[in-house]
Amino acid sequence: MTGRFLWKTLGFVGYTVQYGCIGHCAFEYIGEFVVCSGPSMEPTIVNHEVVFSERMSRHLCKIQKGDIVIAKSRSDPHMNICKRVIGLEGDKVCTSSPSDLFKTHTFVPKGHVWLEGDNLRNSTDSRSYGPIPYALIRGRVCLKLWPPHSFGSLSESPTQRIINTQTDSDSD
Repeated sequence: MTGRFLWKTLGFVGYTVQYGCIGHCAFEYIGEFVVCSGPSMEPTIVNHEVVFSERMSRHLCKIQKGDIVIAKSRSDPHMNICKRVIGLEGDKVCTSSPSDLFKTHTFVPKGHVWLEGDNLRNSTDSRSYGPIPYALIRGRVCLKLWPPHSFGSLSESPTQRIINTQTDSDSD
């Protein structure tokens, strides 16, 4: 009787480890569900909406301007941030707010991206802490899942701050 219980327990533990490994690999390499909090991405993503963040684009270096990404925070590695990619390495980006009279610009260094929230008045982003290393990007948000009435793909940037560089216009 004790041997039978032991074998059932070991079998249960084995299945738990096996399915745990499958789940870990799926979330690490395919994608994950993310609950977004805070006002920085409004109106595109509202507080407590659930999105799906796929990881394949990051591994294949397919992140583009206009994509919304989940990245590790530079100041708190236990926290993720959700922002829109405004500039890639080599791009010239505007670092001032839209209401500033005099505009300032900077270039995004190699291996970095420039991230900004869609709600420019209430977003802590690259305008505050500078460009983010590409390695901190965890995934690209491709789908809004919850609430059901807003299910679907994400909208374009409402801020119109994405600047097309010469190389962008050459590829069109």
